[in-house]
Amino acid sequence: MSLTTLLVGKHVSYIQNLGKNKDLAYHRTTHLRMNGIYWGLTALHIMGHPEALDRDEMIAYVLSCWDQEAGAFGAHPEHDAHLLSTLSAIQVLVMQDALDRIPDLERLVTWILSLQQPSGVFAGDTFGEFDTRFTFCALNALSLLGRLNHLDEEKTVDYIQRCRNFDGGFGAQAGAESHAAQVYTCLGSLAILDRLDLVDKSALSWWLAERQLPNGGLNGRPEKLEDVCYSFWVLSSLAILNKVPWIDAEKLTAFILSAQDPDNGGIADRPGDVADVFHTVFGIAGLSLLGYPDLVDLDPIYCMPAKLIEKMGLRKDWKALERRTE
Repeated sequence: MSLTTLLVGKHVSYIQNLGKNKDLAYHRTTHLRMNGIYWGLTALHIMGHPEALDRDEMIAYVLSCWDQEAGAFGAHPEHDAHLLSTLSAIQVLVMQDALDRIPDLERLVTWILSLQQPSGVFAGDTFGEFDTRFTFCALNALSLLGRLNHLDEEKTVDYIQRCRNFDGGFGAQAGAESHAAQVYTCLGSLAILDRLDLVDKSALSWWLAERQLPNGGLNGRPEKLEDVCYSFWVLSSLAILNKVPWIDAEKLTAFILSAQDPDNGGIADRPGDVADVFHTVFGIAGLSLLGYPDLVDLDPIYCMPAKLIEKMGLRKDWKALERRTE
C-alpha cells in the first residue's frame, strides 16, 4: 500500500479500535487515558470524521474522571486531578459541545489558579512538579473557559520571559535548554495573552527552521533524532510566527506519511516503529498546518479545529500553508 498519501480510513479505524483490547498495555496506560481521548478525537476532527466515536459514551467517561475532592479532572476514574488531564477534558467537552456539563465550573477555575507558584510558573497538580507545560495548560484551559481575566498575567509573563534563552528558544524552566515542545508551550502562552511582542521572532524562527533534518523530519533540539510529533511542536510555533514556509514542506510531508502503519493504521514516531495515538494526532496536525489536501484547518495554538476556536472568539494572528487540492 502506498505511503505517499494519508490513509484516512485506516487511521479512523485505528482510533475506533483503541481501548477495545483491554490487555496489559491498556491497564498500564490509565494515566494517559484522558489525553488519549483528546488525541484521538482531535485527529478525527482534523480528518473530517468527528462522529466516528460515540459522543455520549465519551462525555460520560470524561465526567466519570471528575475528582470531587480537588474540583478538577483526573486521567481515569479515581485518579487525582492534574492539569494535563484537566485541559484534555475541557478540550474534549468543547469539541463535543458539552462544556456546560462540567460539574462545578467555579471550583475548577479556583483549582487551576491555585496551582500558580509565587514565581509565576504553574505546577501540574498539588504535589508540586512545575514547568512551562503546565503554565500553558492553565492558560489554555482558562481561555477556553472564558476565565482568563482571573489570571495574574504580569507574574505569568515574567516567568515565561525568564525561560527564554540566548538562541531565542524557551526551556521547561528558567535556565533549562531550549526545546521545541517547550517553545510551543511558551509561545502559545504568550499568544493567548497577546504578548508576542516579547519574543525575538527572527532568532526563534531560525532556531525552529534548523530543526529540520536531511530526511525531512524535525527534531526537538540539536543533535537529536527526527520524530513525527515535532511536526506539530515546530510547525505550530512557526505558524504562530507566520514562518511555516521556512521549512521544506514537501520533505516533511513525505516523512510524516512514511511513518504510517499501512496495515493497521496509525502513525509512529518514525518509519518502521509501532504506531500510537500520540504520534497519530500530531502527525495529522502537522499535515494540516502544511496544507495537506482535504484536512480540516487546525488552530496551532489550541490544537483544535480552527472554526471552533473562531466561533469561541479566540482566534489569534497565525498563518499555516494554504490548503492544497489533489
